[in-house]
Amino acid sequence: MAPQITRRRVVALAATGALTAAAGGLVTTSIVASKETWNMPVPYGDNNFHTLNHLQFAKDIEAKTGGNVSIVVHSSGSLFKHPEIKNAVRTGQAPIGEFLLSRLSNENPIFGIDSIPFLATSYEDARKLWTVTRPTVEALLDREGLMVLYAVPWPPQGLYANREVASIEALSGLKFRAYNAATERLAQLANAVPTQVEVADLGQAFSTGRVDAMVTSPSTGYNNKAWDYLSNYYDVQAWLPKNIVVMNKSVFDKLDDDLKASILAAAEAAEERGWAASMAETSEKTKGLSDNGIAVAPPSDALRSALVAIGGTMVEEWTKQAGDEGAALIAKFGGES
Repeated sequence: MAPQITRRRVVALAATGALTAAAGGLVTTSIVASKETWNMPVPYGDNNFHTLNHLQFAKDIEAKTGGNVSIVVHSSGSLFKHPEIKNAVRTGQAPIGEFLLSRLSNENPIFGIDSIPFLATSYEDARKLWTVTRPTVEALLDREGLMVLYAVPWPPQGLYANREVASIEALSGLKFRAYNAATERLAQLANAVPTQVEVADLGQAFSTGRVDAMVTSPSTGYNNKAWDYLSNYYDVQAWLPKNIVVMNKSVFDKLDDDLKASILAAAEAAEERGWAASMAETSEKTKGLSDNGIAVAPPSDALRSALVAIGGTMVEEWTKQAGDEGAALIAKFGGES
């Protein structure tokens, strides 16, 4: 009797190139010869709007495939930690996963274009930037065997601190949470001290004095109850970084055409739904910060002017790092209507 082909065995056999030899010579031309369960690691908790969008995506996939594909969303980095997710999908340990795109900026600066402060500060501009850069991002990830399914922005990034920040000088010497190369450089240019802290560790990091300030979305602040350890939020609307969902290209290529079409249709719907959810999230979570006692205010003219100047410096630095390809993207973004 042929051995049972479990999900764990499929992954193991695929990793060793032995899938077609499994089960006593069973050969399959599609990754889905029977019902499949795909694990989808994501970094954020169940109440995060990104995660809720992925859960709906999973439901859509199951419905569109008649139950042939079930996606299990593993939230809060429970299956793979955030820094591990991209490589987990690339190597086939998970067929699909989500991560913050700008985390890859150390691999190629193109991945960090959406985190340049004050380059794209509205949803309209963020959508335009994604339209301009998506083909390049897709080509770069394709080289690593990854296929882009959809991308959704965070709400515009604001400045949190455990004190009033009336000017850029108030950030000097403060320990500033960094989550990618752009936030690290922003901290340096503000004469703050960049400190790497993951979302799951925010409360402890602020409560123990490991960090004093950060730039992140109202969603992250609200979902992590920032009012327990922070006092001020400034709605500087610095940039709208995107989370991206990718799939192992080899897994996708083995699917039949109908299943491919179902996944792409569900991905397109998830992207549109995610952008709408992000916009709704902005006002809802900003109000939630205020309702829970955080002082919410626009930045002073002096603070905003200094941050915009830092953004200008970072655009110049990024363009030098990204070379002709990056400069062409910046020019196209600035020139498109």
